[in-house]
Amino acid sequence: MVCLSRRPSRRPLTAAIALGVGLLGMVPSTSSLAAPAPDVDSDLDLATNPIVITADRPALEKYAAPQTSVGVTGATVMETQNVLDSEDALKYLPSLFLRKRNNGDTQAVLATRTWGVNSSARTLVYADDVLISALIANNNTIGAPRWGLVAPEEIARVDVLYGPYSAAYAGNSMGGVVQITTRTPEKLEADARQSEAVQSFGLYGTHKDLVTSQTSAHIGDRMGRFTWSLSANYQNSDSQPLSFVTNGKVPTGTSGTFLALNKTGAVADVVGASGLLHTQMANAKLKLGYDLSPVWRLNYTLGYWQNDATSDVQTYLRDSAGAATFAGLSGFASGKYSLWQSHLAQSVTLRSDSKGPWDAEVTVSHYQMLDDIQRTPTGVSANGTNFSAAGRIARMDGTNWTNVDAKALWRTTPSNTVSAGLHADQYELVNPTYNTATWQGGSDQGQSLYSSGRGKTQTLALWAQDEWTFLPDWTVTLGGRLERWQAFDGYNYSGGKGVEQPDTERGAFSPKATLTWTPDTDWHVTASFGEAYRFPTVSELYQLVQTGTTYTAPNANLKPERVLSGELAVERAFTDGPLAGGRVRLSLFQENTRDALIAQTAFLTGSTPVSYTVNVDEVRNRGVELAASQQDVLVKGLELSGSVTYVDSTILSDPNFASSAGTTATGKHVPYVPDWRVTLAATYRPDEQWAFTVAGRYSGKQYSTLDNTDSVAKVFGAFDSFLVADVHINYKVLDNLTLDLGVDNLNDEKYFLYHPFPGRTFFGGLKVSL
Repeated sequence: MVCLSRRPSRRPLTAAIALGVGLLGMVPSTSSLAAPAPDVDSDLDLATNPIVITADRPALEKYAAPQTSVGVTGATVMETQNVLDSEDALKYLPSLFLRKRNNGDTQAVLATRTWGVNSSARTLVYADDVLISALIANNNTIGAPRWGLVAPEEIARVDVLYGPYSAAYAGNSMGGVVQITTRTPEKLEADARQSEAVQSFGLYGTHKDLVTSQTSAHIGDRMGRFTWSLSANYQNSDSQPLSFVTNGKVPTGTSGTFLALNKTGAVADVVGASGLLHTQMANAKLKLGYDLSPVWRLNYTLGYWQNDATSDVQTYLRDSAGAATFAGLSGFASGKYSLWQSHLAQSVTLRSDSKGPWDAEVTVSHYQMLDDIQRTPTGVSANGTNFSAAGRIARMDGTNWTNVDAKALWRTTPSNTVSAGLHADQYELVNPTYNTATWQGGSDQGQSLYSSGRGKTQTLALWAQDEWTFLPDWTVTLGGRLERWQAFDGYNYSGGKGVEQPDTERGAFSPKATLTWTPDTDWHVTASFGEAYRFPTVSELYQLVQTGTTYTAPNANLKPERVLSGELAVERAFTDGPLAGGRVRLSLFQENTRDALIAQTAFLTGSTPVSYTVNVDEVRNRGVELAASQQDVLVKGLELSGSVTYVDSTILSDPNFASSAGTTATGKHVPYVPDWRVTLAATYRPDEQWAFTVAGRYSGKQYSTLDNTDSVAKVFGAFDSFLVADVHINYKVLDNLTLDLGVDNLNDEKYFLYHPFPGRTFFGGLKVSL
């Protein structure tokens, strides 16, 4: 990494982004970008294996590198899984874990084989080549990918590329790249779906049956050169408590406390539940496409998303007269809030698909938070269950980001392909919090400022790679990515004082190399190496905010993390014999990261959690992954797929770690990375009408502290191991009528990943289509 100057010049990058935004008409957005896809014939029978482990990726865009990948078709997802949200499609893919706390979760992030649930900026998620990852942050609040504008019914397939081995992707690909491909209609198509889910939740003093109801519809058509599609859905849901109110002792004169510890063994008695979310979420997406010629296609996507949510609390405490009371504990106040969000997303894509010597593509996307307002009281009554009239209003309105990508591909000979591209982006954080005398209503205009975090980051990148088949069985891909990153206009305000944060600039070059040996159609051996730089997000640098009961502190002095990653993957396909239709892959991988950006949670005054990010000198994640799929196991129609991943995740050096207890971080397990992950799915199709699926997911022990002192399990704030089983039944009543029934968490596993996760949930859906 190179520090080019003290105060960065922003003109070239600003001009590039201004050009992109100008193409979009400067329209705002923040929810999820989904742009047009390569044509996929919707009449094809896509229901092959439940999970297809393959190096052959016909649905991936042509600039992708030949690294290890895994994919699943949208038809298979809908047939074999309990699906309410588009991110559910990733649930059983090898080494991945989707941290989805509740239906309609706006904070559903991906964990990969080398990084955990607190790493939203360490994967890249695309919908039809348009980035829907929210690289505004690297956390589980505003950093989650904007899944909402990808309707599950429109997914043609999902593919995952492992590791930062393609120069076409930023260093945020260190965990992997997810490519969602949606259908382009070739004729009139329409469908509507009604889904219901009922969760039975019981923990401490909360015992509830919680209902989610979702109505969704999709319609599209082709008229000559012009294609269009429109999708929309509305979801009304109630969640389990997403947090609990804890206290260091039993409040005087009360009963109802559940004696408990926190994850590090300190007293954290549970006195109530909070984060009881009632969410009404709606989104709509319009996709337009036009064939300018047999080679060139223009696409435009417009998506709107809104969320109207309220968070409630439940006290377990009773006073001497038996009446409910908050006992003056402020934790009840921070768990009570209202949230209104409306976001808009746009993208424009112009691409060619000539199959000739040259192809090119330009993509511009913009995402903006039109409204994003959270209202919270600041206190509660000493007796009874009243909230103070005074409170705070936290806003994210105006937060936005823009991405511009231009790519070109030159097929110099049948054995050589050169690709190159330019990338520009800008991320802007606007996050003030105001004091208010009436938190439940009224304007924040004229109110005093409580805290503020704002700032911008920009990146300009140039990349190139060359894929060359130099022998009949050998192919090498060499590439590099040159980046210049800047952070500027940073400002923080708290405690009556404002700080202008220093501007910073970094430069980096990342080489990539992949060597593939394919001795025949059944064997595929790939060795990959990649260096990558993941630059701090604007929120890691400048965000100062309270989310529920957790406060986030900024760190404007963070350095980018540098990754050296390698993988050796051996794949075997079985095209004939008793194992015909099967695949197996063994991958050995190692990733060393210097200046790793790792978020920690500490407790202020013993009870107030504060999240902050630090640079850890060096960490290493190395391990092995075994993934396999097989058709017609023992009987015709029975398909199995699964994966086992083991990771030895170690902090090699952290000399700056300080602990009042004398503990050390060096030699400890990297936070949020479990040692084992296992998935297994079995689907039996006795005929064309029925599909019965049983699936399971296991995650091993993980820590959330650098010194691994969080050893107490099954308590609020802990990160537990868990084993969850799911079942699904799909019945095609008629050609155009499908019934789905299922259960998630059939075994009703009680576990925490900081938050308590859903209990046993019953699912049902009815879909009608043309």
